[in-house]
Amino acid sequence: MGKRDNRVAYMNPIAMARSRGPSQSAGPTIQDYLNRPRPTWEEVKEQLEKKKKGSRALAEFEEKMNENWKKELEKHREKLLGGNESSSKKKEVNILSLVKYS
Repeated sequence: MGKRDNRVAYMNPIAMARSRGPSQSAGPTIQDYLNRPRPTWEEVKEQLEKKKKGSRALAEFEEKMNENWKKELEKHREKLLGGNESSSKKKEVNILSLVKYS
């Protein structure tokens, strides 16, 4: 008679975990994080000064690169505008010649 009943008894996963005991953590504990060495206020100030110096050097480098880029753009712009002026002058000459003959 009992052969048809193939259900498995329900096992509460929380109860099973508690019965196994506390799990072994692979990483550091909270106490380890709280006891870790931290920099003093003077060391923090020094680190901030170093960051400011580094960012100043980066800002100067970026400004120099921007100036070079602006010069390059100006050269390119002059080149394009010089070509456009000659073509626009040709158009003006063509328009004036059409106006004279009409």
